[in-house]
Amino acid sequence: MNSPEKPLISFSGERIELHSPTALPAASAYLWNRNTLLNVNCRGFVSALHMQPEPARYSYGPNMEATTFAQPEQPYYAHHPGRFFYLKDTRSSELFSAPYEPVRRRPERFLFSAGPRDICWQLQFQGIGLEISLSLPEADSVERWHLRVSNHSAQSRDIALYPAFTLGYMSWMNQGAAYHPQLGAVIGKRVTPYQHLSDYPQVKAAKDLTFLLHDQTPNSWETRREVFEGEGGPHAPAAINADSLSNGTANYTTPIAALHYALTLAPGAQHEFRFLFGPAKDEAEISRIRQQYLPSRKGSDSECGGGHPLTTLQSQSPDQAFDHFLNTWLPRQVFYHADCNRFTTDPQTRNYLQDNMGAAYLAPSLARAAFITALSQQENSGALPDGILLNDQATLKYINQVPHSDHCLWLPLCLEAYLDESDDYALLGEAVPSRGNTNEKTSVYQRVCAALDYLWGRRDQRGLVYIEQGDWCDPMNMVGPAGIGVSGWLSIALVHALQVWAQICRCHGDSDSAERYAAYAAELAAVCNDTLWDGQWYARGITDGGRRFGTQADTEGRIYLNPQSWALLARIADDAQTEALLSAVDRELGTPWGLAMLAPAYTAMQEDIGRITQKFPGSAENGSIYNHAAMFFIHALYKIGRHDQAFHWLRTMLPGPDVDDLLRRGQLPNFLPNYYRGAWRQFPEEAGRSSGLFNTGTAAWYYRVVIEQLYGLRGCREGLRLQPGLPSHWQSASVTRRFRGAILNITYQREAHCSEPRYAVDGQALPTPLITNITPRQTCQVIITLPSEEPSP
Repeated sequence: MNSPEKPLISFSGERIELHSPTALPAASAYLWNRNTLLNVNCRGFVSALHMQPEPARYSYGPNMEATTFAQPEQPYYAHHPGRFFYLKDTRSSELFSAPYEPVRRRPERFLFSAGPRDICWQLQFQGIGLEISLSLPEADSVERWHLRVSNHSAQSRDIALYPAFTLGYMSWMNQGAAYHPQLGAVIGKRVTPYQHLSDYPQVKAAKDLTFLLHDQTPNSWETRREVFEGEGGPHAPAAINADSLSNGTANYTTPIAALHYALTLAPGAQHEFRFLFGPAKDEAEISRIRQQYLPSRKGSDSECGGGHPLTTLQSQSPDQAFDHFLNTWLPRQVFYHADCNRFTTDPQTRNYLQDNMGAAYLAPSLARAAFITALSQQENSGALPDGILLNDQATLKYINQVPHSDHCLWLPLCLEAYLDESDDYALLGEAVPSRGNTNEKTSVYQRVCAALDYLWGRRDQRGLVYIEQGDWCDPMNMVGPAGIGVSGWLSIALVHALQVWAQICRCHGDSDSAERYAAYAAELAAVCNDTLWDGQWYARGITDGGRRFGTQADTEGRIYLNPQSWALLARIADDAQTEALLSAVDRELGTPWGLAMLAPAYTAMQEDIGRITQKFPGSAENGSIYNHAAMFFIHALYKIGRHDQAFHWLRTMLPGPDVDDLLRRGQLPNFLPNYYRGAWRQFPEEAGRSSGLFNTGTAAWYYRVVIEQLYGLRGCREGLRLQPGLPSHWQSASVTRRFRGAILNITYQREAHCSEPRYAVDGQALPTPLITNITPRQTCQVIITLPSEEPSP
């Protein structure tokens, strides 16, 4: 199928290219604008959401789908929604489909090419070439498809082309589809199901039409899925056997949008088509979309969604694949989270704060506004809600209806990144209206103090923080529902948060508060060491029944990663404890694909820990390689100067470039997934497999760690502090860093006779590793000279 020398994946500019439709069958890429999210599989399956204002679908599965949040490891199936192009040679009756599904006929050439703003395919079947591209506009929920069919053979070819876009099972109340020649579209129609009379006004406003617009009138069409497929099913639709489709109308039967074009192509000839697919409120909106996006063959695709602002960092290192991810895909994933808040109207508070921490490096105004939005919903007690409501109609849903204990913790940690990057300490004095009373306002600074004071007050007689029905680990819901159980991780993490806030208080000029929070941190650190240290590592918590868990006494869930990471960040572990827990993490939690969140994974329900123990061993929070947790450990390794170890785990988080690794994970290195399967020693067959879910707090922390710790370019009140943590096997590297409106071109080089790092800006040596007096639109050249090192084991 592919030439022997062709690699499985390759990089071309900003694009990543996959050269097989079968080696990584779950490989995907995503596009978005603020109203639309597409997750596009290399074989032609598409999962699509649009906001109205809650997320909704317009291309459906074969039966009624429950409304839920994004799920990991979702399989593809025969009638999974997709965008397919059937191609029949009318002389030989041979049938193919593009991009690959549903016929699954191997092309002679296959290329799946993902870029930041579009997704493309190139295929060839017996001398017939197809080039397909998909993009989104800046705002509208409109999939823009461009298809070019070419004859690369030496003889004329008679071809029947059948674009077939899934409408699916739209509604049990009312559904159908018809061809509208005056609009040049197949239009599927549904009535959103509802039971309560109070729901009708919202249902009435829903976009219940799904359209497939074309730029060229088809020879025929079909809107009845059963008639189109017949006995052949989606892989060999019976209707394609006839000379034309039957121009049928779907009346309360599962619809499809299928068109038929008859083409005769001379040798070297080609023919182009454009299609638009998406949701609409009414025919007037469809007409407007046609006029806006189909008037021209050229130029109408120039403005595309799914991009990101100028990146903060451009890297050139010895690792090309790592650079490609850092420069193209990571900032895009970071920006996606903050730009559309994971396509929900009630993002979890911890997610909302951490996602917008990432925005501090790309779009600081987004981060600033998000902190104010979150604090405007703070309770009078100082507590933050479990979710942040983003519009007047939004409600707390799913997991946000369960009380979790950790949301306040993230305020100082995320604000630290924003303040370091922007020096916008004026934010701390910003007046924020109170919840339910816009006339009552309190400063950001006072509100963060109130949040930490609230968390400080939620402790038991030992001084450990209550867990309620979960902390960062959502499904740890049975440790503390009686109000007695405590979170060992949250107690340790609060030490670090208090330390961070104490430093911000000093920078803000409030020495009294700084001393108070520093004293709190010292007191809590002592409590954690007294009650949670188990001889080799720190315990995860203590249940309502008084059982300490996450210890050497446990046969399952013996060790959790998070308490160890945050003990390093908070510096509560002494040298001996540090060496012990580092050894334990490496021994107990290390895998070829990253760090497991806990081990061994639970294999049966433990009713004093909860739902986490019911998840399949090695999946999600139950012992997977949960990348968000791994990032905290990497952050901690850099903080204590273990640069080689930190980079090892940082690089291990990315698929490839080794082909066996790519095949094992089943994912392209174009996003960080929320997890890879863990339980390596218990279920080795599945270990390493990607969840395929790109919603994850990992992205923001990865970006922060790369900028501030790997390359050591961290902002501070005085300017930009230089403290690189390059791995010892890198002899040189260079980056372009955008910082407070300036551009710094930075070169790193190792020298054999260098005993201490040296720093120079525009040829002038720096007395300390700090660049000051940085001004907007300034450009400067920085050279950092580092000692040569022996790689650590």
